[in-house]
Amino acid sequence: MRFNELLTDDAAQRELGERLTRRRLELNLTQAQVADKAGIGKRTLERIEAGASTQLTNFLRLLRALDLYDGLELLLPATAPSPITLLELQGRERQRASTPRSLKVAEEPWTWDD
Repeated sequence: MRFNELLTDDAAQRELGERLTRRRLELNLTQAQVADKAGIGKRTLERIEAGASTQLTNFLRLLRALDLYDGLELLLPATAPSPITLLELQGRERQRASTPRSLKVAEEPWTWDD
């Protein structure tokens, strides 16, 4: 199943858990072995594989233990600023997001001078 077909966060978590389980089995590792290698509890691994929520740190440790950590680069590739942005910033790094400026609405409608 593709993640864009999943409608809820719970469904996505269950799918992630199933994929992690399949990867562990492909590597012919037990839950205890993977949990030990990842530095997490076996019960934590069981919950992740069952589709329960977990801390991001535990998830990252599990990805490393299953040799999937490099895949994060595909998930969130590094982005470089556009050439126009570089010119606007003049070498400075952007610190904040900005909100679009709305057009000022005149208090009185504009008319031709009479």
